[in-house]
Amino acid sequence: MSDFSPHRFCTAPLLDWSDRHCRYMWRLLSRRARLYTEMVTTGAILHGDRQRHLQFNAAELPVALQLGGSDPWELAECARIAQEWGYAEINLNCGCPSDRVQSGRFGACLMAEPDIVAAGLSAMREAVSIPVTVKHRIGIDDMEDYLGLTRFVEAQVAIGTETFIVHARKAWLQGLSPKENREIPPLNYDMVYQLKQDYPQLQVIINGGINSLEECLQHLQRVDGVMLGRAAYQTPALLTQVDSVLFGESEGPDAAEVVEQMLPYIERELSGGQRLNHITRHMLGLFQGLPGARRFRRHLSENAHKKNAGPEVVEEALSLVTQAA
Repeated sequence: MSDFSPHRFCTAPLLDWSDRHCRYMWRLLSRRARLYTEMVTTGAILHGDRQRHLQFNAAELPVALQLGGSDPWELAECARIAQEWGYAEINLNCGCPSDRVQSGRFGACLMAEPDIVAAGLSAMREAVSIPVTVKHRIGIDDMEDYLGLTRFVEAQVAIGTETFIVHARKAWLQGLSPKENREIPPLNYDMVYQLKQDYPQLQVIINGGINSLEECLQHLQRVDGVMLGRAAYQTPALLTQVDSVLFGESEGPDAAEVVEQMLPYIERELSGGQRLNHITRHMLGLFQGLPGARRFRRHLSENAHKKNAGPEVVEEALSLVTQAA
């Protein structure tokens, strides 16, 4: 199966969601998915709690660190640190539209400054041996549609960038909130397809509004990879089908087996000082659409936050599902 792109199926960087506990569970569901961290700013790594921002479990690999920043030296230094920590890829965020991100001169606003992006990507490429990639929108504000997109891409190609993860929506930096920017600007998958057609040598991964593996298969006829965010988080059981449907391999474990496999992880994390609800909040959607799903969610929601809550809370929640089956 080595002819598949390493980015054939990816989970998206999701702020406040795709933390290391979430990614550990996702890896149990799919061996082949490429996992991405939440966006971490260069300042957080250089001046903050590096352990908190960069720690991950080796079982998550391959996992990519998504960086937010624009200063070439800072990006290169963070890329070096991330490579030392064992990350498989560094991804530069040029797609997040939040005000906080704009004021820090990173995220989607960087699409208006392709040369700044190229300088940052070039500095990172020189600093590390692991792949350096970029995630961006199809455009921002009044940028000239496809011409603006290709101008941005060509600046990155010129310094050797080969992998582009494209959110198939514009970002409106004025007038729309980050939440609205995920939903209101119309999806334009054709523009991403056109990019792959015009630059066949590039790895083009499509992102935005993809909700099923059937849709993934349709996109994969036109591009090299797909990236799912909210669908993977809200209905994680779909990840159990990724290895079989998209890679022709054996299916992942079912949701109940994943809960069982999470128990030793939960015990280790609790003994290290973690709180149960910080882990189980990512598990709430595991049985989405199945008998007992609501009881499973409710039991975790009502009990996992309690002081001294332990793995038995998760076992009790699982028993409510198996009784309903």
